[in-house]
Amino acid sequence: MTNNPLIVVGIDGSALSTNALEFAIEETQLRHGHLHVTYAYPAMERPVTGSTGKDYYEQVEAEAREFMEGIMSSAPSSEGLDVEWLAVPGNPAEVLIEASGDAALLVVGSRGVGGFKGLMMGSVSTQCVHYSHCPVLVVREDH
Repeated sequence: MTNNPLIVVGIDGSALSTNALEFAIEETQLRHGHLHVTYAYPAMERPVTGSTGKDYYEQVEAEAREFMEGIMSSAPSSEGLDVEWLAVPGNPAEVLIEASGDAALLVVGSRGVGGFKGLMMGSVSTQCVHYSHCPVLVVREDH
């Protein structure tokens, strides 16, 4: 492990992703590391061409930037930390798994559901646990 490990956290605007961000900031402080706050936004598998495609992608990118600005403005203090805020087009699980390749830790929230099914994790967190290239911290609703 390097002297300044990379911590990656996935966010989506949910309360659980806010909790995951808090855990990631704390872990980054403890490890004296770098933090990548990552938001994966929808991207079409097949490109839309022409002026409609250009308008579509510009709008999606603008919405992703606006979303990230909102998260940044309400995020817990990360003063003194090396933080990079990333909006990446693509499937959330795939984006986070790819980002885990250079990371010491991946932090994600898990929505899951209540009752017996509550023992199960959400699909993104499940995929990250199974396919990540580093340890994964899954933040549950009751933590």
